[in-house]
Amino acid sequence: MKNYYSDNSEWQWLLKNAIDWKAILPLYYPKYPTEEEFQNEEEVISFIHELLSTIGDWAGGAVKNRARDLDQQGAGKVEDGKAVLGEHLQQLYKEARELEFFGLTAPRSFGGMEMPYFVILISLSMLSRSCQASSTQLSFYTSIIDMIDRFCDKETRQKYIPQIIAGKLSGAMCLTEPGAGSDVGVLRTVAERQDDGTYLLTGTKCFITNGGGGLGFVLARLKDAPEGLSGISMFFVEEWIGEGDNRKHNYTIGKNEDKMGFHGSFTCEVIYEKSVAHIVGAENEGFQYMLHLMNEARIAVGMQGLGGIEACCQVAREYAGQRVQFQKPIEQLPLLKRLLYEMEVERDAFRALMVDTIIYFDIYQRLDIKKRHDEKLSEEEEKLYKEAMKWTRRRTPLVKYYGAECYTKLSTKAIQVLGGYGYMKEYDAERLHRDSFGPLLYEGTSQIQSLMAMKDLIKFTFRNPTKFLQTMFFPHQASTEIFSDVTYDGKFAKVHYRFKKNIAKLFIKTLKPDSKDLFNSRAWQSAESFEKMMMHAETICEGLSYIETLRVLSRHANKDKGREKLFDQYRMLIIPRLEHIYSDWQNFKCF
Repeated sequence: MKNYYSDNSEWQWLLKNAIDWKAILPLYYPKYPTEEEFQNEEEVISFIHELLSTIGDWAGGAVKNRARDLDQQGAGKVEDGKAVLGEHLQQLYKEARELEFFGLTAPRSFGGMEMPYFVILISLSMLSRSCQASSTQLSFYTSIIDMIDRFCDKETRQKYIPQIIAGKLSGAMCLTEPGAGSDVGVLRTVAERQDDGTYLLTGTKCFITNGGGGLGFVLARLKDAPEGLSGISMFFVEEWIGEGDNRKHNYTIGKNEDKMGFHGSFTCEVIYEKSVAHIVGAENEGFQYMLHLMNEARIAVGMQGLGGIEACCQVAREYAGQRVQFQKPIEQLPLLKRLLYEMEVERDAFRALMVDTIIYFDIYQRLDIKKRHDEKLSEEEEKLYKEAMKWTRRRTPLVKYYGAECYTKLSTKAIQVLGGYGYMKEYDAERLHRDSFGPLLYEGTSQIQSLMAMKDLIKFTFRNPTKFLQTMFFPHQASTEIFSDVTYDGKFAKVHYRFKKNIAKLFIKTLKPDSKDLFNSRAWQSAESFEKMMMHAETICEGLSYIETLRVLSRHANKDKGREKLFDQYRMLIIPRLEHIYSDWQNFKCF
């Protein structure tokens, strides 16, 4: 049995050195002593380490030991329009309740621990290393608490959050429909206003994770609403309504999908037939709420991808250390030695990117909920909020893309390390590979993430076309040693500058503004040119993912000389990949 936190020196370094404790802790504990719990910051940090170690022990023990059986037997079944949990999922929830897992980040006023949000994200990553399905099911307790606390009224918060903390209820995000996947604006679920202020929903949602958890946030359209995204509203719906003899089903679960992987997680069809619902926020503003929950979910998927990557590296390394061929363990054979080395370098680099990202996200989340609860931010908090929001927005599509793509790639490599045994169900490599396709698809495919990243880059770039064009010919003024290897900042700047120069060439080649309009931002953004740019969206997103990861590793190398090795290893890993991308940008011909 392993402890997935304390046995990992990388987690130890990152929690000590890469967490901005000075920024985060005052947001959660503005005064000491706080309540009866902690007297100072050191006590909080020590408690978080102990908490993560406890969860790491659970993840590497009971959750890991049950993963194969849960995969084989499944999450449960659907009977009479409701989800019925199987014995393994019931045991998982029992253990989570005993550990008070569901209340990790819930407000103390409702009986939760109110830990920083990064604690639950790291926990979900460790659980994903053991069992992706278990991590997914557990996440729909904590995420639903956050949604209710952030967007619902006081009465709803008081009624439901304590029940979720106690493990009596969980929920689902009900967005996707048979004809409305990535194109959310064409959804057909209808909402009808009622005289008592409630709404009646009619429609069907599909591919809904944990649809039978008891609660749901549902996207629907009023009959008189505008077409497209601007006419979407969000609703909060209970699976059961009424009391005693009047208790009845408010919506039904049509089926549990028979999937390629994630067998231990419910993926449901949810059917609404005049289902009673309550509006969240204002009518026709549902898309804005959806963006928030999708961004949160995408960062969580990045952490889930990290857990999968760690599992793939573990499976490959353990097998390669035991399997003897040609009179030696195969991990010593040059070809396998390089393969394992590159897998582990990418794992450690991506972990660093994820930790850096979830700290920005944590700060953004904490300050956002203050604003939504009508608490005024101080001048310093407002500045912190804007900076955290900027990096959260920039990183979200990148970590979802990179984590999901890398997980699937490394799960393939893990199977190859095991050879024929990797293809057999008695080894975890086969299950990891099947499960790896889930993160590629849900919460927006890799192609959707690429489109978002490209749109953000274009929007940011053409706020100031003059400055953008200068990057083709001059390094950024802050990077004075761009062609020097004296500092790790300089090494990063050199790679970054080459990326910026090549992206500038791609923009000029593809967007093709007239020379007289070269410095007019609108001239760069015609619909026809944008269509051509979309062909490069995925390579742009891939390149940005490498650059942002290297940026984080550069910061760490400047902070601790012991981190210089990982920076250099990752830099040498990605430079050939970036050069391949630049060649594609230069030579690819539009259809």
